[in-house]
Formats: sequence, C-alpha cells, structure tokens
Amino acid sequence: MKPELVKLRRYRAILRAVSATLEQNGRRGTRQFEAWREELAGQKDPVYQHMAKVMESWSPGLFVGPKDFPEDNLDLERWFRLPKGHERRIHGHAHAGVRLVQEGPTLIPALDAHALHPEPFDAATLLPFQEAEAPTSQVEALQRRRIIRRARSDSQRRQLLRELERQYVDSA
Repeated sequence: MKPELVKLRRYRAILRAVSATLEQNGRRGTRQFEAWREELAGQKDPVYQHMAKVMESWSPGLFVGPKDFPEDNLDLERWFRLPKGHERRIHGHAHAGVRLVQEGPTLIPALDAHALHPEPFDAATLLPFQEAEAPTSQVEALQRRRIIRRARSDSQRRQLLRELERQYVDSA
C-alpha cells in the first residue's frame, strides 16, 4: 500500500474520533475534544498541527447553547418557520425579510414566546425584562444597516462620508 494512502487513513481515523467527541454533550465531550487538540498540537506533522489550530478556533462555540438547538439545515428551517410565518401574517409579505437576521437575537424569542408560555402574559411575568438590553451584535447590525441605508441615499451620502471621515480622524 502506498504511504500517502496510509497517512490519509490515519487522518481519517483521527477526524472520526474527533467527530465522535462532538456528538457527546457536556463536560466529557469538551475534555475529550481538548485532549485531542493538545495531542494533535504536539505532533510534528503540519496536517495535525493545522487540525489542532482549527479545533482551537472552533472550541469556544462548540459545546455551548441550548440542548434542543437545530442539528441540521432542515431542522433549522423548521425552527425558524414559526416566527417567519408570524412575520408574514402580520405584514402580508411573502417572506420575513432581513429583519430576522438583524433583530433576530431579541425578535425570535419574542415571536416564539407563546410556544413555551401558552397563557397570556401579564405585567408580573414581563416585569423582569423591563431593563433588558439588546445584545451587542444586534445593536451593531442595526448601526451598520443605518449607515448602509444612508450610503445608498444620494442626498445623505456626502454628509455620511463627512461624518465617517471625522470619526476616523478623531479616533486616530
């Protein structure tokens, strides 16, 4: 057998072992994933080192989030169907538009709240959320949207460019 093929089979076996750790939720999967990453980082083979580097960049987000999070694209579409349908019924449009992307972190739980809370909301239930703030990612997305809309406008483009130049000069 050719040596390249033997190497590729070893790589495939390691990838399968790492993939198996991703199937496990919780601390055990995290520990095994980290053990594989450390072992691969210690190898001299550049392919193993690259695998370790990729694993390190992925590790912050792999084992977080809800346990019932969508597993594939079809499940993700089913997960978004309910709020998107709600948006379509409210506005009468064929699709929900970019609003779900830009305001999603706060909009999706709000639109989907009735699924987990079948009775009507009262003031006592909503009071803890009175001081809630939008996540940073959502605020930044909405700021980018405002800038892009102003950049498309012929009448506001020059003023926007002046403001952005002034911000750039002030920050430097």
